[in-house]
Amino acid sequence: MTDTPPRPATEITRRQAFGAVGAAVAVAGLADAATAADGPIRAPLPAPEGPTRLYPHASATRATRDLSGLWRFKLDPKDEGEAQRWHEGLAGTRAIPVPCSWNDLFDDARNYFGAAWYETEFHLDPAWKGERVHLRFGSAVYRAKVWVNGQLLGEHLGGHLPFAFDIGEAARFDQPNRLVVMVENKLELARVPAIPDPATSRFYLEDFPQTSYDFFPYSGLHRPVWLFTTPAAHVHDVSVVTTRSGATGVAEVSFTVAGGWSGAATLTVSGGPSPIRVPVQVSGGRGAGTVRIPSAKLWGPNHPFLYTLTVTLGDGLDEYSFRIGIRTIEVNGDRLLLNGEPVHLTGFGKHEDFILHGRGLDLPVLVRDFELLKWIGANSFRTSHYPYSEEAMMLADEYGFLVIGETPGVSLTFSDRADIIAARHKQLTADLTDLIDRDKNHPCVILWSIANESLTKPFHTLDEAPADAVGKGTAFFRDMFAHVRALDRTRPVAMVSVQGGPAEWVGQGDVICQNSYDGWYAVSGRIDDAAVVLEKEVQALRQAHPGKPIIFTEFGADAIAGSHAHPAEMWTEEYQADLIAMYLRVLGRFPFVVGTHPWAFADFRTAQSIMRISALNQKGVFTRDRRPKLAAHHLRKLWAGKEPEEA
Repeated sequence: MTDTPPRPATEITRRQAFGAVGAAVAVAGLADAATAADGPIRAPLPAPEGPTRLYPHASATRATRDLSGLWRFKLDPKDEGEAQRWHEGLAGTRAIPVPCSWNDLFDDARNYFGAAWYETEFHLDPAWKGERVHLRFGSAVYRAKVWVNGQLLGEHLGGHLPFAFDIGEAARFDQPNRLVVMVENKLELARVPAIPDPATSRFYLEDFPQTSYDFFPYSGLHRPVWLFTTPAAHVHDVSVVTTRSGATGVAEVSFTVAGGWSGAATLTVSGGPSPIRVPVQVSGGRGAGTVRIPSAKLWGPNHPFLYTLTVTLGDGLDEYSFRIGIRTIEVNGDRLLLNGEPVHLTGFGKHEDFILHGRGLDLPVLVRDFELLKWIGANSFRTSHYPYSEEAMMLADEYGFLVIGETPGVSLTFSDRADIIAARHKQLTADLTDLIDRDKNHPCVILWSIANESLTKPFHTLDEAPADAVGKGTAFFRDMFAHVRALDRTRPVAMVSVQGGPAEWVGQGDVICQNSYDGWYAVSGRIDDAAVVLEKEVQALRQAHPGKPIIFTEFGADAIAGSHAHPAEMWTEEYQADLIAMYLRVLGRFPFVVGTHPWAFADFRTAQSIMRISALNQKGVFTRDRRPKLAAHHLRKLWAGKEPEEA
């Protein structure tokens, strides 16, 4: 079933489980890799190791099986499961859907973030004998350990990004296979996103649970779990960089092959008048080639045309296909250029959040959200505040949305101990590596966001920030920006600040991204006065970061659906609509403001707090069940040119 003997389970680390993506920048580059004047524009692919990182698309040489469905589930509040060998079989379970968060399903798990155990069974298709069989998780928040038939395959730390294992000889063809997964989402200080240290912080406002971020820490297996097969020698990873030469689209393709395979391969791009085939020679598991597409159709919001790229080894030894878009994105002075033309981002920050399933992937909700984004006239969104599902990225490619891809680095603080900051540094570096590795080929992703609302000290605390907090953060983010640019020079990179943030941090970005709440958290209830403050805020940003484009990534107000007042007052739909309109009016005066994202697309669940009615952030222009508030109709008029009565 495998071309090499499996390693003992105790030797399988996080890196080995997913192919050593963290070593990407250390691997020597291909001689013909596309380069910029100051280095490779895309990091060389790492040497193949462990399961392929590619999304499990079926092909003539690959089979897939989605294990989503009802699994067995058991809480482990005493952390006794592993000692009692629950991985050999669970007792006293209840049913749970996968994917889904557990918090909104069970009364005793609403605010539970400790260990919980999942179990299911699967059969292997006899036709899979002789193939490599892999097990892949789209996301497990936050830490997971995985066993097949009682044998430990390995573990993964950090939610929202995929991980996989070669199930090797742990699985069997002659009887059912037991899959057991332990998942825990303990709110620990050293993890990303950050929480405040209760031992050293004095709170003036407490939430339950106490976090530094304003969304609920949903837990569980949030995305599909796949079985898939590959031949022993198979396409392990693919990287595509697209450019233009006049009317010709250019796709620079590099790829790796498991097992150090050498031989002839073919790159095929279809979707045009006729397929374009380019022969490539693979040597020692590495191949690269250039596909030129005459009269190429470019990808963009108004014309999201997608070609299909297929990498074929030998005469059908292995085949892997996925969709690509021909487009360029760059910062030129204080402009953001898509395919060489200035673009202004209209859209939202949003959340993977819905009633009952929490953060679990729900394809009908995903499609409905994208339909509403089109209805309102949006062309973009930010994956606030963590990587969204791969299915969302593939669908965004099809819809033509421009996506700011963000890490889970929310509310990172620099008043904490050095060892805590170092642990977050390690985790965020890994998250950035895996995020870029996962989403590097999506035309929809136009900007990497390293972090959101990093702070010198936690929100809602009375303590003063230490004098060296800004310096610590500056060094921390210098490493992060350098890491991203080493991995991918094809996209700009930024971090998102709140109400200005330390200029030493934000200014390292190619784009300045700002969250601003004039008229809500500041200058509360006074929209006219807030407009004056906002104009000064924009001018101060311009002075601090001259010559760079600016995106206002958050602004807005909570509105309780159905609450109305004249004149408008806080918490009403009128106040929310008027405040958003004021922001768009003021920001529209400044040509270097290249994006405006009201916060948020839809209401979402938070911790319980005196600031959060019904434990919801109600800044959505849609309710949590996707009913439009007054602000949504006003935005549709501005962005799509449609009068509210036409809705």
